[in-house]
Amino acid sequence: MKLSNKDKSFLKKTIPAASFIGGLCCFSPLILVLLGLTSVSFAASFADTLYGQYKWIFRSAAILFLLLALGWHIYKKEKLCSLEQLKRQRRKVLNLVLSAISLGVIGYVIWLYVIVEIAGVLLGIWS
Repeated sequence: MKLSNKDKSFLKKTIPAASFIGGLCCFSPLILVLLGLTSVSFAASFADTLYGQYKWIFRSAAILFLLLALGWHIYKKEKLCSLEQLKRQRRKVLNLVLSAISLGVIGYVIWLYVIVEIAGVLLGIWS
């Protein structure tokens, strides 16, 4: 079953936001360096602390955001308010949820381990 244009539009908006939230553990030190608020050595230490001890908080916040956005979209935009309606449309809902989760993971990996990593290396925060 294909996703509707409304679902595709929803995914185009929420996946980047969820990926951004999940990658804030390493992106925040980059912003601090770019704004001139901290030194590169402090940013490297800060990134190590955030990624080492708190990465699961950022990842959990991203997943929570994605799940809440999915719930809102299914309830408000798709007008599936009861369990009976949800059962009738379960294939569509399952496709949407699995698409959102898989695209969210791919977006997170690209954002954090490619884009933020390259920016950090270019700024000299990590090598």
